Parts: sequence; structure tokens; C-alpha cells
Amino acid sequence: MTTASPRRVLLTGAAGFVGFHVTQALVARGVEVLGIDNLTPYYDPALKQARLDRLLPRAGFSFQPLDIADYDGLLAAFAAFRPEAVIHLAAQAGVRYSLDNPRAYAHSNLDGFLSVLEACRAHPVAHLVYASSSSVYGANAKVPFSEHDGADHPVSLYAATKRANELMAHSYAQLYGIPATGLRFFTVYGPWGRPDMAYFKFTKAILEGRPIEVYAEAEMSRDFTYVDDISEAIVRLTALPPAPDEAGATADPATAAAPWRIYNIGNHTPVRLDRFIAVIEAACGKAAIKTHLPMQPGDVRATYADVSDLMARVDFRPDTPIETGIARFVAWYRDFYGVSGS
Repeated sequence: MTTASPRRVLLTGAAGFVGFHVTQALVARGVEVLGIDNLTPYYDPALKQARLDRLLPRAGFSFQPLDIADYDGLLAAFAAFRPEAVIHLAAQAGVRYSLDNPRAYAHSNLDGFLSVLEACRAHPVAHLVYASSSSVYGANAKVPFSEHDGADHPVSLYAATKRANELMAHSYAQLYGIPATGLRFFTVYGPWGRPDMAYFKFTKAILEGRPIEVYAEAEMSRDFTYVDDISEAIVRLTALPPAPDEAGATADPATAAAPWRIYNIGNHTPVRLDRFIAVIEAACGKAAIKTHLPMQPGDVRATYADVSDLMARVDFRPDTPIETGIARFVAWYRDFYGVSGS
């Protein structure tokens, strides 16, 4: 499918995992990108700085350190840069962290998102693309998870804030005509990934010969999605702002009369946790020492993306096998942290 990307994109969370990869994909296509990030210490800021250091020399990329909840600062950035589109990826991530630090989620995911919406209202853009999460499906038992099913029973505050983002975006699309697309990511992994994610922790512990904590190994499965597939889907969708759909005024949760849409971005292939660990072991060349623990509060047993809407919209669906993606991650990890192959 041939699409025309916007020429100027303001991207929040540029030093984050997904933001880093999406920024690289955009500048490689000749798009001018203003990256915004405050390098929050939720995980090692040195990793975020290392990502940023790779982006800064790229032609077409500029950076502004800024907390998205700083509305005046964000408004000034919009006014100076005049973006044609916004890709909003900055957020407080993590399900378990939300159990102990709920106010961090209100600050970044609610106040911060409101700042982004208000900035788009003050300086209209052709398209606002923002990160949601598969966690919004919460207690849903029907699989695969479809955008056309309800998502009203989140089991963590993180999930609740992401669902709130979808509803906030709808209200601004309805009231002010801001075209908005929400993206429900399914367990993103790959090089330059987040140290709080299980695959990163497992790799680190296995290579160091330490035990890994495995929660409900025989019961858990995830739709692991390689980061380059996520980036490709985002770039394609950013070029296709939604139009109002009068037929969407019905009760279908995935559509709306407003210019607002939701898409799953997942590998549409759930993988059991025990198999995922085996793939990491193979890539590391070492067996894991496992400490088995029960499922934790806020977790769900399985995620599984229906990506038929994404495929219909952009003629693309993620399909990188975990064997390929994990091998690339472990190779990056060894190189970045100077871990030998022995």
C-alpha cells in the first residue's frame, strides 16, 4: 500500500524503547522529527541516553527535554515546530509498578495525555497517533482480543489509564475534530528494549548464571511482538488519519462517528511462557535456573491479538518469529553490555 507520510512529526517518548525505533524509521524515510522526552528514571536513564545519543546525529532529528505534563512547555514546542502529525508514545509503563506508584500514572498517562490533546487542539494536526495497550482487555475471556469487543474491565491501574486515554481521545475527536488513532500494543520486545520487561530480565539473569523468577509458567502465554513490526505499523498508520464514519455511531467499540479508531498491533500468535524461556535459553546458549512463583496481581493469563483490522487498513501485520526476534535481542544485549559469547 502506498501512503504519504507527514513531513514533520512531533514524537513524545523519543528516548523510550518504541519511540527510539519509530524515530529511526521516520528519519530514514526523510521525515523531520522533534523528539520529546524527560528521561524519567523508571528504568536506567543511561539506556535512554544511549538511545538518544544514537538519534541526535541523524539528519532531520531534533530533541527537546520536556515533561509532557508541562503544558506550557509542550504548547511552546508545538508552536515552534508546527508538526503535521503527533505520535504520542511517552507514558508511565509497567503493570506491577502501578500497584505501588499509582500517582506516577495519573501524572504521565492522564495529565500528560491531556496536555498532548490540548496542544493538538491549540495547534491542529492532521493526525494524533497514541500508544494504548493490550492490557485494556483486562478480564476479557474471549480470544483473540478484538477491537470490536468491549474493554471495560481493566485489572491494573496502568490498564485503566490506557483505556482512559482512548476515551479522552474520542472526546477530543468528537468535540474538536482531532483525527486520533489508538494503538493497542501486545508485549513489544527487541533490541534496545526495556530492562523491566521479562525477556530482558531473563536474558540478563541467564547470562549471569542467576535464577529467574517465573510466574505461573504453565499457565501464561503472550502475543510477543517484535519492535520493528510495531514501528512499521505505526509509520503506515500515521499516514492514514481516520475520517468520520456516520455508521460508527452504533455500539461497536472499534468505530465512531468521530475521526477516531483503535487498532491492535500484535503478532497474532500467542506463545506459552515456557516456550518463550526455552527460546531465550537457546539464544543465550545456557539453561535457566528457575524460581517458580504464582501469578501476580494485575497479570492476565493470556494475550492474543486479532489484527484483521490492521491488515485491512495498512496491508501489513506483524509476523517476526520469536526465534528471530530473541536472537537479535540477545545479540544486541551481548554487544551493548559487553557480554562474551562463551
